Amino acid sequence: MLQLNVLTVLKRQNKSKYWLFNQLNAIKPISYTNFNNIVTNKTKSIKYSTLTNLCNILNCTPNDLFTKTNNNTK
Repeated sequence: MLQLNVLTVLKRQNKSKYWLFNQLNAIKPISYTNFNNIVTNKTKSIKYSTLTNLCNILNCTPNDLFTKTNNNTK
């Protein structure tokens, strides 16, 4: 199972979740609920465009955002 580690990347960069929401929302409007579900791993999918925007805003690659876990819980 893949886990999205946006909060970890934000912490390393001394940025807040609110800052990221504002940056992402400026590119393409997204509800705070959907955004929060993405960054807290409560979503089952993520659009490539959202992933691309996250990488551009955070100046990172998808490898920086994801880790593979052995947890296969649905």
